[in-house]
Amino acid sequence: MTPLKHSASSVISVPNSIISYGNEPNDELMVISCYSNFDKLAHGPRGTKASHCLYVYRFHPTDGSMVLLNIAGDSKEVVNPAFSRFHPRLNVLYTCTEDIEENGKILAYEIGVDGELHKMGSVDAGGTSTCYLTIDRDQKNLLAVNYWDSTIVTIPLSTETGEFLGDITSKYDPKQGKGMVAAAKKDGGVNHSNNDESTIKQRQADPHSHALVLDPYVGCMAYVPCLGKDLVREFFYDKNEGKIFEELNFLPSGLCTGHPDGPRYIEFLPKYNTMYVVNELSSTIAVFSVDKDLIKSINKAHMNGESLDRFKGKSTLKLVQSINTIPIAFPKKLNTCGRLCLHKSGRFVLVSNRGHQSIAIMRIKEHGINKGHLTTVGYYHTRGETPRHFKFDHSGQYLIVANQDTNNLAVFHFNQSSGEIKFTGNEYLVPSPNFVCCCKIHEDDAMTKISFSSNDSTVSEPLSEEGSVVTSNSKKKLEDDLAKAMAEVERIRANLVSS
Repeated sequence: MTPLKHSASSVISVPNSIISYGNEPNDELMVISCYSNFDKLAHGPRGTKASHCLYVYRFHPTDGSMVLLNIAGDSKEVVNPAFSRFHPRLNVLYTCTEDIEENGKILAYEIGVDGELHKMGSVDAGGTSTCYLTIDRDQKNLLAVNYWDSTIVTIPLSTETGEFLGDITSKYDPKQGKGMVAAAKKDGGVNHSNNDESTIKQRQADPHSHALVLDPYVGCMAYVPCLGKDLVREFFYDKNEGKIFEELNFLPSGLCTGHPDGPRYIEFLPKYNTMYVVNELSSTIAVFSVDKDLIKSINKAHMNGESLDRFKGKSTLKLVQSINTIPIAFPKKLNTCGRLCLHKSGRFVLVSNRGHQSIAIMRIKEHGINKGHLTTVGYYHTRGETPRHFKFDHSGQYLIVANQDTNNLAVFHFNQSSGEIKFTGNEYLVPSPNFVCCCKIHEDDAMTKISFSSNDSTVSEPLSEEGSVVTSNSKKKLEDDLAKAMAEVERIRANLVSS
């Protein structure tokens, strides 16, 4: 239990003998994933190869500092974990491996309040260079995207525990089984970190799905940015069957200037019916208006058992703006965009620039006919090179940036009024960091679970911190000790107030 601080000279603490079943108040965990085998990647990191690929920190929102709790994920077993997803209701972390030679793996870990990672299981990702994970609206399925061969798969999840219920149940392949045109980097192919004309030509010789985001209204439309073909694909996702039902439409991810765009990530802003797409190759953000009514009509037709043929060719999106993520004079061939992020306030959009080594911050217009459009706040150096990923803490006050090629994390304070960021002075050395996952521990899931049988009053006993069974008697003693300690805290507090 966190000490009760009265002043700099007086600290009241609860005895250490009392076991806490929840996480520290206001603290959260940050899980950082790292690259371990560069030869298995389409791109070319320049940092240090990690021998262990998962670093777990406790983040302190009082000052933006972090404390390392755990180093896990032996690189011989977990190769290049590069994307993670924290379950919205359970303390389960999913991460996937990036490998262009062999099918990726998706691993599930139960994450403890002190940074423990207990492996719950793993499944084959059904494709190569796995790069994105989405949990559907009902939390019954995990959808995984494979960048290298562009396949999309569905894996069933337990709604009670978050465990995998089996292997892949459905798979979508835009190439329809055809082989890759471009070669891997080690076989004479290009380095996907570059952005020159010859590199882009090979990068766009094949489709490359880079993400999958479900609409925030119904959860039936799956939007997939295809970096290889400069498209945003619109699929109908059958949430009852847990599969991509069919592709209804696709549209360009940018202004169609004749230059490649390379869409990478997508974010929705439901209150303005707006969607943002970051284009990796053109260093732009494309802003789309979203036809919410059309999405609902498509879903209703499917629920009624009607054919969706009449919706084919009808897009739920309309391009309304394109804005640069780097200064106009900076050469675009020297930059590729990384992450796209919407601040929880709904007032700012951020993008990382790999090459310009910056975070671009955009303000969202909140009034007038152009609500949802963007204006530039500024560009801010990330105190490192190749900011592949970044993440806000749960409060939205701090930004943690993973600088892949300089082996460091940098923490910035975010001004929620102006949108500007300022370096906190907190910096941490991590080998080739590629992803930051914020895990705000769910207290209900962290608490001891007591289940009652429908046929009798049998109680399933909880486990202690050491993993042994806590009996009913010892649990009662812990509760009594806690009550006594809290009473003592109140007594001392009353004495301090009256003195």
